[in-house]
Amino acid sequence: MPSRNRQAVRVAVLADSDTRWKWGALTARRIAPDDRPVELSGYLLRGRATPTARQLAEVGAEADTLREVTGTAFLRTLSDQAESDRPYDLVVLALVGGAVQAMLHGTAALRLEHRPVIVTGYVGVVYEKLSDGLLLRHGADVVLANSRYDAERFRAVYEGVGADASSVTEAALPFLGGAPYAPEAGRETVVFAAQPSVPVTRADRTYLVRRLVEHARLHPHREVLLKLRSKVGEHTTHVEEFPYQRLVEKVPGGPPPNFRLVHGNMGEVLDRTDLLVTVSSTAALESLHRGIPTAVLTDFGIREPLGNHHFLGSGCLASWDELDGGGMPSPDPVWAARQGVAPDGSYATAFDQARERVTKLLDGPEPPPVSPYYTATTAPGSLPGLLARYHLAADGTPLTTRPAESEPSGIRRVVREAVRGAARGAYRHGVQRVAPVIRRMGEL
Repeated sequence: MPSRNRQAVRVAVLADSDTRWKWGALTARRIAPDDRPVELSGYLLRGRATPTARQLAEVGAEADTLREVTGTAFLRTLSDQAESDRPYDLVVLALVGGAVQAMLHGTAALRLEHRPVIVTGYVGVVYEKLSDGLLLRHGADVVLANSRYDAERFRAVYEGVGADASSVTEAALPFLGGAPYAPEAGRETVVFAAQPSVPVTRADRTYLVRRLVEHARLHPHREVLLKLRSKVGEHTTHVEEFPYQRLVEKVPGGPPPNFRLVHGNMGEVLDRTDLLVTVSSTAALESLHRGIPTAVLTDFGIREPLGNHHFLGSGCLASWDELDGGGMPSPDPVWAARQGVAPDGSYATAFDQARERVTKLLDGPEPPPVSPYYTATTAPGSLPGLLARYHLAADGTPLTTRPAESEPSGIRRVVREAVRGAARGAYRHGVQRVAPVIRRMGEL
């Protein structure tokens, strides 16, 4: 049996989007035993949100190797590695809940003699589908919570259905960090952190663009930046039907010279931010952690579908009218501490508990078989269909009707990648061009 105590910890991170890749890769390095080096293998789950090379470069999270796979190919890799002299010690599933559940059942079906420790969690604010997402993640050895508040909610959900809640482990968002806010004389930079799915309608997104442009015109001494998550045609964790770039192009007379669109790493943008504005982006947590003035908009109301209800009690709720008038929200320190974003140095020890748990699991006896809450007994009406979406049978084994997968080489690889690229392009065109037209026609 290969020793779990060898010098390097071998980690596999499976992610399905750019933001989840960032979360998974950074989390893996933070929770691995700090007395051993980490060998990190990255796997990108093939799908509509598979990140582009540009998105990966912008995220900045690195791996020793990185390749695109299907879910069944990843499971086959786990099996092959387990039979080698260098099996994976740790697997981080940075995926949507359904994909996590599929990989848990798929791993259980492998019946590995020496299986890796499995970790999962959330990439940001958990403001919707709490029980849905958590129960789909049950079965992992470690379910990370990004704050004390989240850890309490997670345990309550598991205990409420009689499931083992010992996997819930408090940590933090791995990409908080960054230099504390330091105002500079003569600099006034306002950054709006856009989200791909909130708000969703053209009217609401057009409203935000109009208010941003108006704010820039009202305050010509301020630099107003619209921080975009992706370029037109790229996808992140959600489908974006109405890209802000297109809406800015339609601003009458064009935006003023102190208004700009920016891409790039959010941390680098925050280095020069004096006021962060958003509807409910996780960027607000990054900003608060640094001590940057942060405003969570109330213009569309405070509603669960928007996610801004998460910031009740934060002291950050504000409208564009208030910001136009010079308002500057002041965060509540008690709320910030409970959410794990207090700029008081506590972040330095935020991952200690998770690291200790992972180290104990790695150095202890073999973990028991993977045992998710959802089984053929507890969820016979939904689990088979969920697993089938990831080409797994009801028992977690690969569907026999799926063609054998192999990594193509030479011209076959070029042709296959071209076809995949064309298919993704067609899908994105349908989402961003065709679907809105059909919707408008239906409203006539």
